[in-house]
Order: sequence, then structure tokens, then C-alpha cells
Amino acid sequence: MDVSVICLGTMTWGQQNTEADGHEQMDYALDQGINFFDTAELYAIPPKAETQGSTERIIGSWFADRKNRDKVILASKVVGATTNTWFRGQDEGVALPSKKNVFEAVDASLKRLQTDYIDLYQLHWPGRPFSIFGTNPIVWEPTDGPEVAVAETLDAFDELVKSGKVRAIGLSNESSWGAMRWITESEKSGKERIASIQNAYNIVNRTYEVNLAEVGMRENVGLLAYSPLGQGYLTGKYRNGAQPAGARGTLFGRLGRYQTPGADAALEAYFDLCDARGLDYSQTAIRFTTSKPFVASSIIGATSMDQLKHDIAAWEMPWDDDLDKAINELHLQRPNVCP
Repeated sequence: MDVSVICLGTMTWGQQNTEADGHEQMDYALDQGINFFDTAELYAIPPKAETQGSTERIIGSWFADRKNRDKVILASKVVGATTNTWFRGQDEGVALPSKKNVFEAVDASLKRLQTDYIDLYQLHWPGRPFSIFGTNPIVWEPTDGPEVAVAETLDAFDELVKSGKVRAIGLSNESSWGAMRWITESEKSGKERIASIQNAYNIVNRTYEVNLAEVGMRENVGLLAYSPLGQGYLTGKYRNGAQPAGARGTLFGRLGRYQTPGADAALEAYFDLCDARGLDYSQTAIRFTTSKPFVASSIIGATSMDQLKHDIAAWEMPWDDDLDKAINELHLQRPNVCP
């Protein structure tokens, strides 16, 4: 599957955005050559029982109305280990991505999406305890709790591919150990191999490069880079403690990853670099991700059409070795302050 370098993220639809907003965004993105949309059974964000699945339903109503399912490469996700009981497995305490639960999840997603197949089906996070969400900690802590074997989840995914319900499989918020565990299990069993990994990757969080970039390049697993704008921090809208109306940070909080010691200094250094070169903060941050050879697609999300148009235009921004070197120099001064 040949995906566009920009992927349309959808997680605000059904909470910050209406169904009509979602339809308008998909119309525009497709018209601009973006053929890759990413969603999840979890969405909208932040996760709540009353909004779970709403984003998939909005995509499904768009497919039904536009009759254009064949024009889109659609990615969705099944949750990993979770104590949230509104998905399934209420009697399990911690619902795991077991074979039974994965099959139940994909059938529910297909119904909401009004389609009979998902192009890329991903495990949203591991089916095991992990040290930090994103599983690329710069400070590692031991973890404990229930888990399901990679082999069991892989077996479920493999059967979904064989049945035609799924075309390819991928991971999300995974570590280098986890990715190689999946690859090893595939090689041992001859079952479906992961095609992608969707992890956070941006100018202030380059933990992917520490180990996973080599895995991706050598094992042909493309990175789907989420949060290229650092949950909005790399746009500059939260500078000096600002809380703009309608922003996710203002509405929901949940931005702790970008409020770490050293984050402000690293962000201000980035803004200074852009100002000195006359560069747009948002477009430069997005273009940084698409400049990397291990990135298959960069996932953007927007709550307004103006924002969406502005961010999609980032793929046309020139990039050169001098700018790349300058950003690398900033990174070496304050590496991975927002893992």
C-alpha cells in the first residue's frame, strides 16, 4: 500500500469536532492527495465511555454517503491492556488483547466504519505493563501486571488478514524490544509480519531514533509519526503559560508529556531558530518528521479547517541539510525533554 506522506488524524471527531466537521476535513484531505486516514476504537480523545467509537462512526457515515471507500487507506486500532471496562472484558479486571477480544473489537470497528475491511489494523499499545506510555522512556521503571503473549495477539491478527477483514498489521506506542518480539514471532511461525509502528515523534521527542529507527530501517517497518506538533506545543500557542480557548490543553489538560523540566527551554530554543530563519513553527515541525527516511507518514490532526489547510501545506516546505543540522544541534543540547 502506497500511503501519502501526510496522514489525516481523526481523534478529535466526536468530541471537539462534529460529524459535519469530520466530513469536511476528509473531503478536503482527499482532494489534496491525502489517501491515508488513521483512527481507533478508543477515539474520540480524551477517552470516555460516552464517546468511545464516535470517530469510527463519523468515518463510517462519510464512507456511506460518499461511496468512496476504495479511495482511502484506512488504519484503525484495538486497545492494549486496559482497565477501562467500556470496551469489553468487564469480568477480566484488565482487558487484554487476547484472541477473543481482538476478534470482538475488529467486528465492532467494521460495523461502525460501515466497511468490510480495514487496511491497517494496529495494536494501540502493548498487551503488557510498560514503564511509560509510548514505551520509550528515558528513565526506566520496573513494571508488573497481567499480560497476554505476543504470540496470541499475533495469531489473532494473522487470522484477520487471512479472513480478508484486515490487509496489514501494525503496532503503536511500542518499544524496540516489543517490535523485535513481534518480528521474531512472525519469522518463527510464518504468520503476518508487522508493516508499521505508530509512535510519538517530534522535535522535542526523538526517542524513536535511539533504538527503533534502526529496527524500522533494517526490518522494513515504517514509522507513522504521531504528535508531530507535540500536542500543540510546537505551534507556540501555549507559550508563556497561555491557555487559548478551544485548545485541548485548555479543555482537557492531559499535556504532561510537554510540561517536563527542560521543556520550556527546548521549545523556546526551537522558536528562536525558526524566528531567525523566518520559518513557520508548525510547518517546520511537521516537515522535520517527513524529512526522515524511517518515517512512512506523519499524522496530523486539526480542529479547524484553517489549521488543517496550514498543516497539510507543510509537505511542500523546502528542507535542506543546513536546517537539519541546526535542529540536530539544538537537540543535542537538550535531548528528548518530552519523552
